[in-house]
Amino acid sequence: MLGIVGTAVAQDNGGPQPSARQQLQHIHTPQSIDQELARLTKDLELTREQQQQVRSLLDEHHDRIQALLDKNPKASSQELAPQIHTISDETHRKVHALLTDHQKELEKAMQQREHNGGENRRSAPPAAASPAS
Repeated sequence: MLGIVGTAVAQDNGGPQPSARQQLQHIHTPQSIDQELARLTKDLELTREQQQQVRSLLDEHHDRIQALLDKNPKASSQELAPQIHTISDETHRKVHALLTDHQKELEKAMQQREHNGGENRRSAPPAAASPAS
């Protein structure tokens, strides 16, 4: 769900790795938070109140990752990936807790689209993709 981090962390082409700070600098901006909020608002049909709550969670997510990068300026994204994923998972759980049952169904569909579009490399069988309800 939190596309603002996953793509940079997942890249590994075997050569000398730039630091996580260098890789994530361009995607961890106030503009990226706005874009993510707009995407979630559209895909999950967030109410105004939910948008405010999600924005504060995205801001917190950004601040926590920025603090991690500040503490480890030379670390590669591969070295920081477990901590970044933990932060992202916590943020995702908090966002999920704000959703109605209908929005959770929309979230499931959104995750399936993301999985099929960008994560086919490590795949589970795509046959499980069709929604039953």
